[in-house]
Amino acid sequence: MLNISGLSDGVVIDHIQPGGAFEIYNYLKLDKLDCSVAIIKNARSNKTGKKDIIKIEGPLCVDLDILGALSPNLTINIIKDGKIIEKRHLNLPEKVTNILRCKNPRCITSIEQELTHTFKLADKNTGIYRCIYCEQRYSNRS
Repeated sequence: MLNISGLSDGVVIDHIQPGGAFEIYNYLKLDKLDCSVAIIKNARSNKTGKKDIIKIEGPLCVDLDILGALSPNLTINIIKDGKIIEKRHLNLPEKVTNILRCKNPRCITSIEQELTHTFKLADKNTGIYRCIYCEQRYSNRS
Protein backbone atom coordinates (compact mmCIF):
# COMPACT_ATOMS: atom_id res chain seq x y z
CA MET A 1 0.00 0.00 0.00
CA LEU A 2 1.26 3.49 -0.90
CA ASN A 3 2.18 5.64 2.09
CA ILE A 4 2.56 9.42 1.92
CA SER A 5 3.78 10.81 5.23
CA GLY A 6 1.47 13.01 7.27
CA LEU A 7 1.60 16.77 7.43
CA SER A 8 2.49 18.71 10.55
CA ASP A 9 0.87 21.91 9.19
CA GLY A 10 -1.11 22.28 5.99
CA VAL A 11 -4.24 21.42 4.05
CA VAL A 12 -5.50 18.07 2.79
CA ILE A 13 -8.11 18.15 0.04
CA ASP A 14 -9.70 14.71 0.27
CA HIS A 15 -12.44 12.76 -1.52
CA ILE A 16 -11.76 14.42 -4.88
CA GLN A 17 -13.44 12.62 -7.77
CA PRO A 18 -10.96 10.23 -9.43
CA GLY A 19 -8.98 12.17 -12.03
CA GLY A 20 -10.06 15.56 -10.63
CA ALA A 21 -6.92 16.44 -8.66
CA PHE A 22 -5.10 18.10 -11.55
CA GLU A 23 -8.04 20.40 -12.30
CA ILE A 24 -8.00 21.56 -8.67
CA TYR A 25 -4.19 21.79 -8.72
CA ASN A 26 -4.37 24.08 -11.75
CA TYR A 27 -7.27 26.16 -10.42
CA LEU A 28 -5.45 26.79 -7.13
CA LYS A 29 -2.21 27.54 -9.05
CA LEU A 30 -0.33 25.22 -6.71
CA ASP A 31 2.61 25.17 -9.13
CA LYS A 32 3.24 28.82 -8.18
CA LEU A 33 3.53 28.08 -4.46
CA ASP A 34 6.88 27.48 -2.79
CA CYS A 35 5.78 24.49 -0.71
CA SER A 36 5.50 20.73 -0.97
CA VAL A 37 2.40 19.41 -2.74
CA ALA A 38 1.51 15.74 -3.06
CA ILE A 39 -1.14 14.48 -5.48
CA ILE A 40 -2.45 10.99 -4.89
CA LYS A 41 -4.51 9.62 -7.76
CA ASN A 42 -6.92 6.71 -7.57
CA ALA A 43 -6.42 6.05 -3.86
CA ARG A 44 -8.70 3.40 -2.38
CA SER A 45 -11.89 4.73 -0.84
CA ASN A 46 -14.39 2.74 1.21
CA LYS A 47 -17.20 5.10 0.16
CA THR A 48 -16.59 5.55 -3.57
CA GLY A 49 -14.07 2.90 -4.55
CA LYS A 50 -11.44 5.41 -5.73
CA LYS A 51 -10.58 9.02 -4.98
CA ASP A 52 -7.86 11.62 -5.50
CA ILE A 53 -6.16 13.50 -2.65
CA ILE A 54 -4.02 16.65 -2.58
CA LYS A 55 -1.76 17.37 0.39
CA ILE A 56 -0.35 20.89 0.69
CA GLU A 57 2.34 21.75 3.20
CA GLY A 58 1.88 25.04 5.02
CA PRO A 59 -1.02 27.51 5.04
CA LEU A 60 -3.11 28.11 1.95
CA CYS A 61 -4.67 31.56 1.61
CA VAL A 62 -7.43 31.03 -0.95
CA ASP A 63 -11.19 30.45 -0.85
CA LEU A 64 -11.38 26.67 -0.84
CA ASP A 65 -15.19 26.60 -0.57
CA ILE A 66 -15.53 27.26 -4.31
CA LEU A 67 -13.94 23.87 -4.99
CA GLY A 68 -17.31 22.24 -4.38
CA ALA A 69 -18.19 23.11 -7.98
CA LEU A 70 -15.19 21.15 -9.29
CA SER A 71 -15.64 18.07 -7.12
CA PRO A 72 -18.87 18.16 -5.10
CA ASN A 73 -18.07 15.56 -2.43
CA LEU A 74 -14.60 16.69 -1.45
CA THR A 75 -13.58 17.57 2.07
CA ILE A 76 -11.01 20.07 3.31
CA ASN A 77 -8.90 19.11 6.32
CA ILE A 78 -6.86 21.82 8.03
CA ILE A 79 -3.84 20.30 9.78
CA LYS A 80 -2.02 21.96 12.69
CA ASP A 81 0.71 20.27 14.74
CA GLY A 82 -0.03 16.96 13.02
CA LYS A 83 -3.74 16.96 13.96
CA ILE A 84 -6.90 17.80 12.02
CA ILE A 85 -8.18 20.99 13.62
CA GLU A 86 -10.96 21.61 11.10
CA LYS A 87 -12.80 19.39 8.64
CA ARG A 88 -15.09 21.03 6.10
CA HIS A 89 -17.66 19.37 3.87
CA LEU A 90 -18.30 21.80 1.05
CA ASN A 91 -21.65 22.92 -0.26
CA LEU A 92 -22.18 23.62 -3.92
CA PRO A 93 -21.81 27.37 -4.50
CA GLU A 94 -24.87 29.09 -6.00
CA LYS A 95 -22.74 30.90 -8.59
CA VAL A 96 -19.24 30.29 -9.92
CA THR A 97 -17.17 32.56 -12.13
CA ASN A 98 -14.14 31.51 -14.18
CA ILE A 99 -13.96 28.09 -12.56
CA LEU A 100 -16.09 26.07 -14.96
CA ARG A 101 -15.76 26.61 -18.70
CA CYS A 102 -18.67 26.65 -21.13
CA LYS A 103 -18.15 23.95 -23.73
CA ASN A 104 -20.85 25.21 -26.12
CA PRO A 105 -19.02 26.42 -29.26
CA ARG A 106 -21.91 28.81 -30.02
CA CYS A 107 -21.83 30.43 -26.57
CA ILE A 108 -20.87 34.11 -26.50
CA THR A 109 -17.96 33.18 -24.19
CA SER A 110 -16.40 31.26 -27.10
CA ILE A 111 -16.47 34.38 -29.28
CA GLU A 112 -15.90 37.15 -26.73
CA GLN A 113 -12.75 35.94 -24.98
CA GLU A 114 -12.84 38.65 -22.29
CA LEU A 115 -16.26 37.58 -20.98
CA THR A 116 -16.32 35.71 -17.71
CA HIS A 117 -17.48 32.12 -17.66
CA THR A 118 -20.31 32.32 -15.14
CA PHE A 119 -22.51 29.43 -14.10
CA LYS A 120 -25.51 29.32 -11.75
CA LEU A 121 -26.48 26.25 -9.76
CA ALA A 122 -29.61 24.87 -11.45
CA ASP A 123 -30.16 21.72 -9.39
CA LYS A 124 -28.47 21.23 -6.03
CA ASN A 125 -29.47 17.55 -5.77
CA THR A 126 -27.82 16.57 -9.05
CA GLY A 127 -25.01 19.17 -8.99
CA ILE A 128 -26.04 20.65 -12.33
CA TYR A 129 -24.87 24.13 -13.26
CA ARG A 130 -26.01 26.17 -16.26
CA CYS A 131 -24.13 28.84 -18.19
CA ILE A 132 -25.81 32.21 -17.62
CA TYR A 133 -25.39 33.12 -21.30
CA CYS A 134 -26.49 30.01 -23.20
CA GLU A 135 -27.96 27.66 -20.55
CA GLN A 136 -25.38 24.96 -21.41
CA ARG A 137 -25.54 22.23 -18.78
CA TYR A 138 -22.47 21.37 -16.69
CA SER A 139 -22.26 18.54 -14.18
CA ASN A 140 -19.15 17.22 -12.48
CA ARG A 141 -20.82 14.34 -10.67
CA SER A 142 -19.41 10.93 -11.41
